[in-house]
Amino acid sequence: MIVERRVELRFGHESRQAETHTNLSAVRQDGRCLWTAGDETATIERLTAVTGPGGRVTGYDGHRTIALADLVELPAGPGEEADIEGLASGDGWLWAIGSHSLKRKRIKAGQSAAKARKRLATVVREDNRFILARLPLTEGADGLPEVVREAGDGRTAAVLGLNGDSITDLLADDPHLAPFLSIPSKDNGIDIEGVAVHGDRLYIGLRGPVLRGWAVLIEIRPETHPRDPHRLRLRPVGDGKAHYRTHFLDLGGLGVRDLCPHGDDLLILTGPSMSLSGPVRVVRWPGAAKAEAPGVVTAGELQVLGELPHGDGEDHAEGIAVLAGGQGPDLRLLVVYDSPSAARLTESGGVLADVVAVAP
Repeated sequence: MIVERRVELRFGHESRQAETHTNLSAVRQDGRCLWTAGDETATIERLTAVTGPGGRVTGYDGHRTIALADLVELPAGPGEEADIEGLASGDGWLWAIGSHSLKRKRIKAGQSAAKARKRLATVVREDNRFILARLPLTEGADGLPEVVREAGDGRTAAVLGLNGDSITDLLADDPHLAPFLSIPSKDNGIDIEGVAVHGDRLYIGLRGPVLRGWAVLIEIRPETHPRDPHRLRLRPVGDGKAHYRTHFLDLGGLGVRDLCPHGDDLLILTGPSMSLSGPVRVVRWPGAAKAEAPGVVTAGELQVLGELPHGDGEDHAEGIAVLAGGQGPDLRLLVVYDSPSAARLTESGGVLADVVAVAP
């Protein structure tokens, strides 16, 4: 994989004040636009491509912020972050998912040993993290995609996770994942960090836990709740009564940092499950969308497309998107980074993302 060039993502003043541009966790292309999200707010951001000679995209500007609380009900209200870690789009919908994770408080510089020990013993649950939102997309007067609460064709924004029906509630009796529900994300607990949609299937990637080196994907089939158009429910997967199924992938001990569909395949951004820097790879799961049973996918069934650069404590690749026209030998990915290095921050207050060429 070769970083061909960098493009600037330019965010508005309020988002820069909220440090969204330095906490990017997800990205999806939608025509001329990018949908992005940071993990410190309860918002989704839309940027629009700026083109140069020959129509080549030179950056993304025209920033707009969409507050999730204006579209769906949030368990803890609009003031608490949702820790959005994944975005997906398809069939006129934009999907956003929270990390569904607990967090252990960090030790702060200069604290006494007693206070430091107390913070390390404190685990916090933030309810807005435990949502999956499905948002209608429409075409605005300017021809660009817009997220709305209600579309003219009857589609409505809807959410899963308000009434003891979150994805982690679903896993309460799971033989593999239930033991990790009470463990904070950075301790190898449950930590969702990617989502991809293919038809009626939604794939959810876990950064953690990694089970003896095997990463986990969860597959679900959300639909509108028959009693409330602003809520989602899960219908059974396959021929049984189960409302989800799990797939275990040998990613060499790494967890999932993002998912992106590419035809019937899934592209998987992988990285350490713990607070470590690298290695970071992009892996292809061929034919993922055709899997009709819970899978155990060996390394030999996966294709490592290459490694991405990473810094030491900075430049953490968190989101990938297939750029328009990216097929075969022309496959290009846009990669966004959390905790960007100083070299990625521009004088105009933007941040640089990578355009990466994937070798055939």
